[in-house]
Amino acid sequence: MESSVEIVREQLADGLSVLEQVGRDATLHATLADAAAATAAALKAGRKLMVAGNGGSAADAQHLVAEFVSRLVEDRPAMRAVALTTDTSILTAIGNDYGYERVFVRQIEALGLPGDVFVGISTSGRSPNVLRALELCRERGIVTIGLTGKTGGAMPPLCDYCIRIPSNVTMHIQEAHLALEHIFCLLVERGYFGHEHASPVEAPAVVES
Repeated sequence: MESSVEIVREQLADGLSVLEQVGRDATLHATLADAAAATAAALKAGRKLMVAGNGGSAADAQHLVAEFVSRLVEDRPAMRAVALTTDTSILTAIGNDYGYERVFVRQIEALGLPGDVFVGISTSGRSPNVLRALELCRERGIVTIGLTGKTGGAMPPLCDYCIRIPSNVTMHIQEAHLALEHIFCLLVERGYFGHEHASPVEAPAVVES
């Protein structure tokens, strides 16, 4: 049997290998940059970013939105963004009344406007609720960005910008997603505010009582 230490080394090596492949993928880099530029343009026009996913991807959605509303690197005004994964009353009401596959699409019906941006996160590319949301966004003129795994599942035709991680292993896909989500936020910050309107800040010190 493998030792725990060997498992740690192997999994870190596998995760790093995926990130190295992402680091060499010029097409992926260009897609991410274009998606960020489209998002910055939408925010400048008074539109908003909506983000959704399931499980770990739901946590990613909330993490990304937190960076937009608070900040990532630079001290700047808040950016308009909402995670469609956070309100348990809404999620359980829609899931109970309409089915779980509609938990995101129903919220987009309520909140989405032409020119908004929707980021759907699904490691398999086959999450029914994310696919339904992407379909509705296409119908309503909402820019669609997909974060997914190696094959992309059914997502690529539904996305204006589809970013596929070269792996079929969920945890390694999610690790790469998080790295790209941070870069996406950084690019949107700079596209929206410009370098001259923001100054880098360090994380605040923790004050112990």
